[in-house]
Amino acid sequence: MDQAIKHTDFKFESLKKKYAGKVRDVYYFKDKIVMIVTDRISAFDVVLPRAIPYKGQILNQIAEKFLKMTEDIVPNWIENVPDPNVTIGKSCKTFPVEMVIRGYLTGHAWRLYRSGKREICGVNMPKGMKEHDKFPEPIITPTTKAKVGHDEDISREDIISKGIVAESDYIKLEDYTSKLFNLGTQYAKSKNLILVDTKYEFGENNKKIFLVDEIHTPDSSRYFYKDTYQDLQNNNQNQRQLSKEFVREWLIANGFQGKEGQVIPEMNDERVNLISQRYIELYENITGEKFIKRNTENMMKDIESNINIAL
Repeated sequence: MDQAIKHTDFKFESLKKKYAGKVRDVYYFKDKIVMIVTDRISAFDVVLPRAIPYKGQILNQIAEKFLKMTEDIVPNWIENVPDPNVTIGKSCKTFPVEMVIRGYLTGHAWRLYRSGKREICGVNMPKGMKEHDKFPEPIITPTTKAKVGHDEDISREDIISKGIVAESDYIKLEDYTSKLFNLGTQYAKSKNLILVDTKYEFGENNKKIFLVDEIHTPDSSRYFYKDTYQDLQNNNQNQRQLSKEFVREWLIANGFQGKEGQVIPEMNDERVNLISQRYIELYENITGEKFIKRNTENMMKDIESNINIAL
């Protein structure tokens, strides 16, 4: 088995604090942060017991590609990528909402629709749609950013009226979200893909808005294959998805959806290797480039050394 990064615990000079998220370990300094994208994998808001080799490298490199591609739309937090698993950038105060945008009736939106609801986050969904149908126009369905547990749907009106985000800022976030999704959609078409839905996070530094975190990765976005979409839709068949949905499907098939009392199924070496290979396929399909595996022999020392040099 190739080595995988389960957790990090570096003792950098002038470190202010460290935060471990579901996938990322974030080290905070005076005016910048160091984000290490580990190989942890989560589903249903639960971190699974095994880490997936190369997953962190894949997410970090896809995010770097798309952040560079979109910096003329909105400035982003990246300053340096000194290691395949590491990004260093501006420390921003994150807006407490995730800007989710959906082009198709899929996932959470479909589950609401199937239950009889025709509204999500204060946005009306047309009648007579079926799963995976395209919306007439993409819809923005924000969520709160929960420190513990699940993020919750919230409407534009509630975000503004409750003072969660100032109206002037929220209007900018919506505008950036639409423009980013449009660019991502056009790029996906060039790779025989459909960008189905995704989420963006924004932060503020010196009263200026920046795009933060990752964008258009298989963990934050859902893709369909473009060439088979319409035939599958016409025949009421499941879409071919390019996302980590295959991990969720495996968990569901084995009786786990993150609910109390459920046990995570065993992830043996074969399963871990399969997931790793699927992530490599995701990378190569999304970027159109061959994935080059990093050397994992002295990976933790290499990461620490590369960060220290960059700092």
